[in-house]
This record gives sequence, structure tokens and C-alpha cells, in this order.
Amino acid sequence: MEHLDFVERNNTWKAVLQLLHREKFSDITEFTSYILDISNNDLKFICLPFIGIEYQDIRQKAAVGDEVAIEEMKMLTTDNPFFPRYIEFISHSNVDDLKKHLISVMTGWYKAVIQKDIEKLNKILQTDYETKKVMLKKMSPEELVEWATGGVTYLPEPSVNNVLLIPQYIYRPWNIEADIEGTKVFYYPIANESISPYDKYTPNNFLVLKHKALGDEVRLRIVKLLYEEDQTLQEITNQLNIGKSTIHHHLKILRAAKLVEISDLKYSLKKKSVELLAKELSLYLNK
Repeated sequence: MEHLDFVERNNTWKAVLQLLHREKFSDITEFTSYILDISNNDLKFICLPFIGIEYQDIRQKAAVGDEVAIEEMKMLTTDNPFFPRYIEFISHSNVDDLKKHLISVMTGWYKAVIQKDIEKLNKILQTDYETKKVMLKKMSPEELVEWATGGVTYLPEPSVNNVLLIPQYIYRPWNIEADIEGTKVFYYPIANESISPYDKYTPNNFLVLKHKALGDEVRLRIVKLLYEEDQTLQEITNQLNIGKSTIHHHLKILRAAKLVEISDLKYSLKKKSVELLAKELSLYLNK
């Protein structure tokens, strides 16, 4: 419990994820050995967040305790809700204590959450992987990201050579995003049908949400309007001649289904999400 409180206070789950991406660890023993053997400076460098290839020198200096570099990293990440405080913590941590904490967290998590259900979890992960592999043949990489994450729109970045999709069970239905050198990482929620792999009638939760959202005349009219152009709440209200509070309610349902998003007070249709519906339905009907 003490270590879990420490994780919550200092966001050290981020350090664990950063380290897990360094090697293909086959078991908890290999991860523990890696942590014990890594040098102090390398540990801090890996734990510090990757914020861009052009800032790697600053990250390296922060890892060895350069106060100017630490402050610069904090300033560069002010738009992130926890990075500045996390950078401060990692940069000034006692490495021996940090190593003990990380090993205790991973070992305890493995024993309490993974080990007792390892066979079940392996089946779930394998099922989800096979499903995503099938859909990759039918979709572009950008479409696959949006479908797997339930609506995250990702546009290619110049410094990113790979996109890594990692299924996760514990944080469903949330997505977690991370950046490592040359790679964008999405820890996406495992689909419902992967959890019940022997029930071919279990539909994907996002598929259900989207169809429910579209199963209403007013919402379909809103979708049609937004398909033509982005609009404000007032513009939609004026065109449909329906009360603003009612339109707002319908927009909330469309947003929850990841079909509509809002930016600068204008609502826009996530056209790829709509276009993917036919492929998602086909996958469900033919599984």
C-alpha cells in the first residue's frame, strides 16, 4: 500500500512504462535484473519523459542533475498536467531508493494482478491481437489507431517512425498515450469481444455506442450538418430550429460515441469514425 501511495503522489507509473519499453522482458525476473544493473544516469535519463528529439541533450543534462536543464524541461512541459512535478521528482531522486520502489511496484503488481490470472489474460491479449491484425489488412494505420482507441485521431509526425498499439485491461475504457524515441505509443482498452472470446455474439463496445448514437433522427440530422461543415452550437440550433439545451444533449451523446469533437467552440464530425462503421460491423458479423 505504501508503494501504491508513492506511485500516486509521484506518478512513478510513468517511470515503469518508460523502462518497460527498453527491452523485450519475458518475465519479472528479467525486468528486475535490468533495473538493478542499469547505471544511475541511464535510469534517470530513461525515466525522464521524451519530449522531442531536439531536446535529448537537455534531457541528458537533467538526468545528471543540471538545474538549468531541469528547469528548461519543466518549462517545456508546462502544458502537461503532471510532467513538471514528475521531472523535478525524477531528477532529484535517490537512485537506490527509486530502484527499490520500481522493483517493489512491479513485483507486487505482477503477484497481485497478473500471476493469478495469467492464463486468462494471455488468452484475452492474444484474441485482441489477432482481431487487430485482421483489421490492419482492411484499414490504413491511421484508421486502425482510431478504431482500436475508440476515436483518437492521430496524424503522422515527422519524427515518429512507428506507432505502437498496446492493449490494456486495467484502465478500460481509457486510453493512455506516450512518446518514446521515434515511436508514438497508445495503450488502448481491450475490446469487449476479446474478454469474451468464446462468445461470438458479444459486440465491440464502441460499435454499440456509435450505433446507439446514430439511432435517433435529430442526431442523424446533426451528423448530416456537420458532414457538410463544422458548426457552433448556436448555428446547429438555428438550422434545426430545436432548443439549445436539447441540441447540446444530443451533441454530448455523439461526442461520447467519438463521432463528434469540439475545437474553438465549433463542433466537427469525425468522418473516419463514421466511415469505419461498415468495416467494424462487417468484422462483427463475420467473426
